[in-house]
Amino acid sequence: MNLGSLVSETRNPETFDLDNLSTLAMVTKFNQQDATVAAAVSLTLPQVAQAVDAAAEALSAGGRMIYMGAGTSGRLGVLDASECPPTFGVPHGVIVGLIAGGPGALLKAVEGAEDNEQLGISDLQGLNLTANDMVVGIAASGRTPYVIGALRYARQQGCRTVAISCNPDSPIAREAEIAISPVVGPEALTGSTRLKSGTAQKLVLNMLSTGAMVKIGKVYQNLMVDMQATNIKLVDRARRMVCEATGCDAHQAESALQQVHYEVKTAILMILGDLPAEQAKQRLAAHKGFLRAALSGG
Repeated sequence: MNLGSLVSETRNPETFDLDNLSTLAMVTKFNQQDATVAAAVSLTLPQVAQAVDAAAEALSAGGRMIYMGAGTSGRLGVLDASECPPTFGVPHGVIVGLIAGGPGALLKAVEGAEDNEQLGISDLQGLNLTANDMVVGIAASGRTPYVIGALRYARQQGCRTVAISCNPDSPIAREAEIAISPVVGPEALTGSTRLKSGTAQKLVLNMLSTGAMVKIGKVYQNLMVDMQATNIKLVDRARRMVCEATGCDAHQAESALQQVHYEVKTAILMILGDLPAEQAKQRLAAHKGFLRAALSGG
């Protein structure tokens, strides 16, 4: 596929005069272009929902969700993966972000790494990929060899596969079981896919990881009840979550949290179920960590 023929690489007629605008007019153009992204993503929601369900199934089976990309796409995957342990209490290594060229490519571009299909395969082999894992390939162009090689290898191993691209019917979309392709159109700055394309990818990744975590019991109502309270701000958030979920006062919330090492979910069950700490833990375990089920199931 010729790079110049891609939607994401064509010139945007709305921004031909970018270098001749006042600063306010320039940033207004950027903002006007950004405003179109959510609508483009909305057209892909059925596929996003399929990917959320597939991710939840993989995680519930003991598998991992592995993001793979190069450049901005790779960085966005690593960002999303790195935020899941503190937000949802999943162990490190359950949501994985791989970037072409390795960790050093997060800070400095590694030229040529994305052009190597075998590198994508090798990175997955280094993780001891299993059929329970799900691999999510991210590439704005949809034609990055690193991602193509990885998705092809993952399918051969029996993994669920997802492709996130900003061009229709892209090569990575054809390699994956589920293709999510928000077509955001030409960038304000020609070919700079860290702009609208990057924003679209971030929106999809937000939904994918958050949705999967809801599906595996990491959320109660709209509260992140498996959050790790690792600093002063998060300890305060934990206390407020317990109060909001139970209607108790701050003193009662703090007392329950201290008994369970600040496990928000367990503290809520203790208060709403009128249970001692150990019994609350056992009931949660019996319901595979789903707080709503533990509250209603006894």
